[in-house]
Amino acid sequence: MQRRSFLNSLSGSKNQKNAVKSAVMPPLGLEKFTGPWTKQHSAHLLRRTVFGAEYHDIAQFTAQGMDKSIDILTNFGPVADPPVNYDFESDPKVPIGATWVNKGHDPVNNTNNYRYRSLFGWTMGRMMAKEMNVREKMTLFWHNHFVVSDINDARYYYKYIDTFRQDPLGNFKEFAKKMTIDPAMLRYLNGNQNTKNAPNENFARELLELFTIGKGPIAGPGDYTHYTEVDVLAIARVLTGWTDVGFRNPNVDLVTSTFRPNQHDITQKKLSHRFNNATINNGGAEEYKTLIDIIFTQDEVSRFIARKLYRWFVYYQIDANIETTVIEPMAQIIRDNGYNLKPALVALFSSAHFYSDFGCMIKHPLDFVASATNQTGTKVTGDLAQQYNTWNSFFQFGALLQMRYFDIPSVAGWKAYYQEPLFYQTWINSVTLPLRKSYTDALTTTNLNTRGIRLDIDVLAVIKGFSNPVDIETLINDLALVLLAKPLSENQLATLKELMIPGLPDYEWTVEYEDHLANPTDLNLRRSVEGKLRNLFNYMMKMPEYQLC
Repeated sequence: MQRRSFLNSLSGSKNQKNAVKSAVMPPLGLEKFTGPWTKQHSAHLLRRTVFGAEYHDIAQFTAQGMDKSIDILTNFGPVADPPVNYDFESDPKVPIGATWVNKGHDPVNNTNNYRYRSLFGWTMGRMMAKEMNVREKMTLFWHNHFVVSDINDARYYYKYIDTFRQDPLGNFKEFAKKMTIDPAMLRYLNGNQNTKNAPNENFARELLELFTIGKGPIAGPGDYTHYTEVDVLAIARVLTGWTDVGFRNPNVDLVTSTFRPNQHDITQKKLSHRFNNATINNGGAEEYKTLIDIIFTQDEVSRFIARKLYRWFVYYQIDANIETTVIEPMAQIIRDNGYNLKPALVALFSSAHFYSDFGCMIKHPLDFVASATNQTGTKVTGDLAQQYNTWNSFFQFGALLQMRYFDIPSVAGWKAYYQEPLFYQTWINSVTLPLRKSYTDALTTTNLNTRGIRLDIDVLAVIKGFSNPVDIETLINDLALVLLAKPLSENQLATLKELMIPGLPDYEWTVEYEDHLANPTDLNLRRSVEGKLRNLFNYMMKMPEYQLC
């Protein structure tokens, strides 16, 4: 399916003229976008790179132009302070308000349970903080790429995820080295059990198949085109001797990894013809770095990560044209920059291809949850405990929508990014769609209430910043710019106007809204205007198009 026909397919459109036009258009590639920079373009860029943008953000990014906008989105300030003990007196080593990430586990009070709640709430809070850069979406990308799961020590998860959050557009090769000996990864894929007398192949296999180079078509027995079973066995031996330190240990504050020379295979390892029959001599604690360097000499590694980034930020289908016009140029940029990813992503976000179609991705659950609050300026307030508890509620709702951070169901990642033929469409099903609608209903009409903290959209505050909220068509189109990936059709606009002022001329809204502005303390006027706006927000956030980004 072509990206240009995705929305038509979703909504059942049969516009054959547009379909034919799309089919004959030449493919747009990584060449720089040179068309007019409009609010639709900046809204699209923000929709793909941050968890929700408000109208004033879109206006600002439009005014400053594409290059400046991408520069802002790909540069980062300091990382936020780590999660803290927000409400648990049973964590004796950590006072309320202090962080637990560098404090040993207390088995008597089972402090890990509290710390998980803190980590989950803090993580959701980072996505809902509305940083105007790509940090949080890239951090989640790396979590989906270098998957770890089922680690029963919150400190391990924090150390692991902080590696990505510190420099999310950093060097892919360096990330591969860090993940190879990361304490959480060592536990998840049994690297801590990999010894010279009992080599464990789990991480070696995933390092090749899922983390760096990928499988190609099977070329023969044990030969996957990009690597062979010989390589898996040799790499397992290269990585012997590493283990993690501190797991649920009350006497170890900082979790780490360590190399045990007496458990390392010191014999020579020989890779297959897929890696030019390279040999790796004993290098002790540095040997794994030699291995990663050898893997990254293969050009296919750059193509592999380029495809993963494309599916994360653009679309799931990669045909021969995309491979030629987007993936290969991205891969070349990645190689030319020593596997630093920022230049390639800047090129992607600046490309004609990136702006060739809007609204062809389904928002993943965490994007859906966080964007709904961020794009409407809805803030989590209250004291420390109330904020964390509220963030936790959002985190758990994301899990109900089948995307739970730190609990990816497979080492291959969430199936929306690899499983044919549905890909992103797996996010929408008979369970999740009603839940999505109940969430937007609560934000727009019934209100969310979490342990005494009420959250709803302040609809009057949202439209106050629009370009001309007095005019009903401009108001609706400005809201559509924020909430929807594509402009409204004439029929949709007419339907939404009828929803707000049924059977009345446009000026009736102008009169009523201006009356409210002139008499802000008149509760009847306020409730009437608010009611119309809530109906509008509620309807638009239940439209099929709202599920897209």
